[in-house]
Amino acid sequence: QVQLVESGGASVQSGGSLKLSCIASGLRLDDYTMGWFRQGPGKEREEVSCLKWNGEERSYADAVKGRFNISKDIGKSTLYLDLNDLTPEDTGVYYCAAAYLINCNVLDAYPHKNWGQGTQVTVSS
Repeated sequence: QVQLVESGGASVQSGGSLKLSCIASGLRLDDYTMGWFRQGPGKEREEVSCLKWNGEERSYADAVKGRFNISKDIGKSTLYLDLNDLTPEDTGVYYCAAAYLINCNVLDAYPHKNWGQGTQVTVSS
């Protein structure tokens, strides 16, 4: 049974940084494409970043390019998201998602993703 548990969310001021973690169990990170999604207040959930199962592709939403970095530690079965130069527009619940052996360009639409419970990021101006 796949389980994803996010942590690292917090309240920070604009310009601050955070590191989110997603501990995965019941799967191998080198078999799963992993992504971070977020849902801001009154907004739909959106894909923030994706890391392909083989590590050969990383993708980022335009709004976070150059500020966020996705990575994974296979030995720790953990996915990370470094968030830098945060703005109030980055506020939201951040979710980790996993999908077996797919490309990043289909992660958002893929219906069989596993989801974590989310971690709250709040950025104040």
